[in-house]
Amino acid sequence: MDKDVSAGSGITTVAGRLALGITLLAFGLGHTAVMNGVSAADAVSVAQYVGGIALFVAGLVALREGDSVGGTAFSVLGALWFTWAVTEGAAGNEAGLFLLLFALVALSLTLAGGDQLGQALYGLFFVALVLMAIAEFAGNDGLAKVGGWFAVAAGAVAWYAATAALAHWPTVLPRRAAGRGVTATG
Repeated sequence: MDKDVSAGSGITTVAGRLALGITLLAFGLGHTAVMNGVSAADAVSVAQYVGGIALFVAGLVALREGDSVGGTAFSVLGALWFTWAVTEGAAGNEAGLFLLLFALVALSLTLAGGDQLGQALYGLFFVALVLMAIAEFAGNDGLAKVGGWFAVAAGAVAWYAATAALAHWPTVLPRRAAGRGVTATG
């Protein structure tokens, strides 16, 4: 990998974030019930092929390129998306447990560091999965819809991060300069 390219801006990361963004948007919109006749079950094929297989392959390529954060994120999330897709019939406590374990992975990715957009993406995804896990345990469709909106937001962040890297848009929030007379030590 070119040393002038910062971590998280390589083409493998862009492809991985696009795949994750598409999967999260489909998964989230399916749970929100905002589109008539579209449910979470409609996201299964996207989750299996784009979120599962394509993301897993992107993870393996990223690992080969030396991107341990992106490679770990994409390969683990790819495996989890694939598993979610093939166990689509799971419901109740079984689904809740899977979503809770999936949330722990998202929390680890949030805390692992990386760029601001990556942390926002995984943080939103973590909240979505926790809400959906609680909704499964409690049988609460309203909470699942709220979780769906968090997944949509995470998907939008993933899509933006990928597009921003390709289009050379800002990918970090600007830091405010210290005021007059303020030093680094206080």
